[in-house]
Amino acid sequence: MVNTINNKLSNEDYENLISKSFKDAIVKEKTIVSGNVISVDNDLVTIDVGSKSEGRIPLSEFHRPGQKPEISVGDSFDVFIESVDNANGETVLSREKAIKQRSWNQLQDSFDNNKVVTGIPFNRVKGGMSVDLNGVVAFLPGSQIDTRQIVKDTKELLNKPLELMILKMDKFRGNIVVSRKAISEVELKEQREELLSSINEGSIVEGKVKNLTDYGAFIDLGGMDGLVHITDISWTKISSPSEILTLGENIKVKVLKFDQELSRLSLGIKQLTENPWDNIDTEIKVDKNVTAKVNSINDTSINLLINDKYDGVISLNEMTWLKKPPHPSKLVSVNEELNVKIIEIDTDKKKINCSLKQTKLNPWNKLKDEIKVNDIIDTEVVNIVDFGIFVKVHDEIDGMVHVSDLSWEEKKCQEILEKFKKGDKVKVKILEINVDKERISLGIKQLESDPVQEYLQKHPLKSKVTGKIKEISEKFLSIQLNDNILGTIKKSNLSKDKNEQKTERFAIDEKVDSIIISVDQKTRTLNLSIKEIEIIDEKEALSKYGSSDSGASLGDILGSFLKKKD
Repeated sequence: MVNTINNKLSNEDYENLISKSFKDAIVKEKTIVSGNVISVDNDLVTIDVGSKSEGRIPLSEFHRPGQKPEISVGDSFDVFIESVDNANGETVLSREKAIKQRSWNQLQDSFDNNKVVTGIPFNRVKGGMSVDLNGVVAFLPGSQIDTRQIVKDTKELLNKPLELMILKMDKFRGNIVVSRKAISEVELKEQREELLSSINEGSIVEGKVKNLTDYGAFIDLGGMDGLVHITDISWTKISSPSEILTLGENIKVKVLKFDQELSRLSLGIKQLTENPWDNIDTEIKVDKNVTAKVNSINDTSINLLINDKYDGVISLNEMTWLKKPPHPSKLVSVNEELNVKIIEIDTDKKKINCSLKQTKLNPWNKLKDEIKVNDIIDTEVVNIVDFGIFVKVHDEIDGMVHVSDLSWEEKKCQEILEKFKKGDKVKVKILEINVDKERISLGIKQLESDPVQEYLQKHPLKSKVTGKIKEISEKFLSIQLNDNILGTIKKSNLSKDKNEQKTERFAIDEKVDSIIISVDQKTRTLNLSIKEIEIIDEKEALSKYGSSDSGASLGDILGSFLKKKD
């Protein structure tokens, strides 16, 4: 026999129990409750929040930006209840709002009490970065990223935790502005105070290359910056700090000067090594040859690196034996190794003067053994100037053909010069070799005989010649003697009689006899005289027909002479 125990509930007890059960299960709107994942379908997660209430939340609300969701059936999450049993009979839930509600409360506390928060930058936006602060999106301005401005690319900060300070909060608009710089400044202040307490002139400290300029490099020593001037980077000359240093590189530097009042630091890198100029006398000797590397080339010099630690230079006049040397870049190349001669060591300027040409025999010393005056050579034009052309004569020796030596016809010289181009093949004659002045004069017109000299060979000075008047001016007559030769009769040479020294008594194309009295080398014309003919005729008449004792007048004698001639 089974004993049955009747535990009967009164109507009142039953109603209370039901009421209590429903009361516990009632889901309130605008609250945060714990819910369980009952399914994950496509991009929706279904959450049971009790009282037979279920809601669906987008899967994207269950992971941080840039990360993959990790969620399984049965997982429990805090969710925010927007509404219960809406028009569609659904409970509207939000995982994001639940996170934000709790995060905002925590962030507000951090903001009110100047606490450091941790955020993860997940996107670069205009003017800065978007940061996830435990579910709340904040803005990190570019100006607040770093005090030291070492970060070149903000991409390297993405998806990495950063300690930040909250500068501004506006819950109504949902805006939060954070700063990494604010923490950096606090850290830098502490580092700066520590650095200032321990640093002295001569101290060796570690730092990071913060900025490179034309005049030097700024080094971040952690708390303060120092400058390494370009002259204190290397014992040898450099054109730019970037030749040796790299932005962001960690290096050791020596404190050269410390102005505590201005907190200004002058640093050095080369001072960490021994000054090679202290031992220059044991390594480099004047008049000795050394191997050097071409560091750089400019219009007037070649800069060298000797033994990897000394600056050398070859000036323009020590590059080649050529009187008109070409541009240095035509002779050597950057990084080329050269055999040079040491001609001077300047310890004050920390510079070694070198010579390239003195490593070779001076071609002028042997020139006269190989080339002589009046030799004719085939060569080419190497340079053209206003006053002539330069041509290659021998080895590193050039000679010049003056513009006046291009043609016997002066008017054609300039026209001929303008037609020359570099590289043109030419034949020239050696006119003069001056070894002392290292100069060779050449000629092209001298390849042909001088028409003036040819004419003078046939008609020497004091000869009588006949020519045709080509030009008449107030002061002279211009006489065409043949196709190439011109003569000039000055007014004073037109007659013995001053009354007859008038150019207007002559006519163009009239033939006249005259005597050659001299040569004008500059204009290459012959100076002629009619008066000289009269003087010669007078002397001849006196010698033949009279004497100073005869008593006959000059007019009588000349009259008889002229009758006889007729």
